[in-house]
Amino acid sequence: MFLQLNCSSQVLGIQTSVNVLLPEAEKIRKINKPLPTLYLLHGLTDDHTGWMRYSSIERYIWPYYLAVVMPAVNRSFYTDMAHGARYFTYVSQELPQAMETIFPLSREREGRFVAGLSMGGYGAFRLALGLPDRYAAAANLSGALEMQEVYHMENKAFVKEMEDAFGTQKEFLAGDNNLWNLAARLAENPDEAPALYMACGTTDELLIANDHFHRDFGESLCIEYHREPGAHTWDFWDTHIQRVLEWLPLEKMEDLL
Repeated sequence: MFLQLNCSSQVLGIQTSVNVLLPEAEKIRKINKPLPTLYLLHGLTDDHTGWMRYSSIERYIWPYYLAVVMPAVNRSFYTDMAHGARYFTYVSQELPQAMETIFPLSREREGRFVAGLSMGGYGAFRLALGLPDRYAAAANLSGALEMQEVYHMENKAFVKEMEDAFGTQKEFLAGDNNLWNLAARLAENPDEAPALYMACGTTDELLIANDHFHRDFGESLCIEYHREPGAHTWDFWDTHIQRVLEWLPLEKMEDLL
């Protein structure tokens, strides 16, 4: 089932949209247990429709007992913005609470996963590294992980936009929006960390950021990293979302029916 939902967010103070993929109702009824859920996050220039429009995610999940939730967050970087709305609170608290109330979704850590591309790759790691007790696994595809470098860019309009999201450079470096801070904290207690998957193409401009993150935390956090030919394109992400589904600890529909 593919559902397009419009809802009122008290956290954001606006009407917002979310797309949801579910197994057929008859299969959910027969299996009769909570659905593991993948929160699938969009990139900077996309919205909640991107994964449905540009990948074959609906077809790829057919073999699995799984729900997929795809929220809209505009260009927020999934943060509680310094000058803007509280998107991190929305995605990490209000949205799961609503989805788990409306649909028969798992409320356990073992049944929650998050993945995303580009800005959504950052968002996936921001959620999972910041709330490791709530997500069992996270996948970053071509993620914009090294956001501290934004403050040195020549594009002043984009720097201003990122300051609206993250605050000043000093605030970013010291806070939880800096993925290095979250990862370093988890590296001290790696048994508490979620499983992590990374993939980036060798001709992607974000490759260096992904290389740096894996260099610094690949061993302490046991990250599975795929560094291979590809660019910042839907061809790459469409391929790797299939691999993410294979990597996640999901049950096959045929084994449950």
